Amino acid sequence: MASRNDDEQLTAALIGPVVSSDHLARSALPPLSEVEFALTMGTHAFQRWTVRCMTAAGGPTMSPLEVLIIHLVNHRGRPKTLADICLVLNIEDTHLANYAIKKLAEHGLVTVGRTGKEKTIAVSETGAKLCRRYGEVREALLVRTAQSLGYDPSELSRLAALLRSLSGTYDQAARAAASL
Repeated sequence: MASRNDDEQLTAALIGPVVSSDHLARSALPPLSEVEFALTMGTHAFQRWTVRCMTAAGGPTMSPLEVLIIHLVNHRGRPKTLADICLVLNIEDTHLANYAIKKLAEHGLVTVGRTGKEKTIAVSETGAKLCRRYGEVREALLVRTAQSLGYDPSELSRLAALLRSLSGTYDQAARAAASL
């Protein structure tokens, strides 16, 4: 019986790499196009998951960015500045984060304050409770499934480090492109 790796190699040999833009795959580094397509699929799947998990946890209808922001603001139980939120989440357009924070505040999930001239955002007790419930749903539906599939935790950590490194490469390339 053929292994999964043998099947993947056979498929790659017959139809080539799985990409969304063959014209971009014809480059000095074709696997980068495979990564880009995987990132696209992964980004959309992750965003869909976060929104649906938040709904299953009993939260209001939220955008993917709102879900990310409430989890970040809940992180370590300390208020965050708008600048911190944008830096950590790599958000270039602060108005997008501001709008998401406004919606979270309207739902009573975060509180907005000031420390000097800086806007601060803190999670409310309602928001913290929702984040805990989200974690329970995530554990039951996502983590257990990932464990049952046998994903190696060290490989997941290695993949995360690779993706963070690659994001820096894309940021540098974006800065270079903006200067052309």
